Amino acid sequence: MVVITGELKSKIDRVWDAFWTGGISNPLEVIEQITYLLFLRRLDDEQTRKDKQARYNGGVIVDPIFESGQARLRWSRFKDDDAESMYETVSDEVFPYLLGRRGGLPAAGGPGLLHA
Repeated sequence: MVVITGELKSKIDRVWDAFWTGGISNPLEVIEQITYLLFLRRLDDEQTRKDKQARYNGGVIVDPIFESGQARLRWSRFKDDDAESMYETVSDEVFPYLLGRRGGLPAAGGPGLLHA
């Protein structure tokens, strides 16, 4: 049995309190919301990797996840917004963009994850 103590427990408690205060008390809903945020962060990390690779290889980004005019849809851009602004950005812009992408989202070096 693993016991979570110290700083990690404190961080987990703060996340749980934030969800609870926001009206989400069902553990499955909390896990679902965290999963969405982790997925969005992973997409941003993948785009950052592609950006760095493009700078190294002459400036061409192969299969970008986000185009240059879509920076506001990236985790790194909206993660520090207040909760209401983040919710609006994700629900009104990010999810519709991801679900409407032609050809889906590229996996790291592989075919699309979502197919429109």
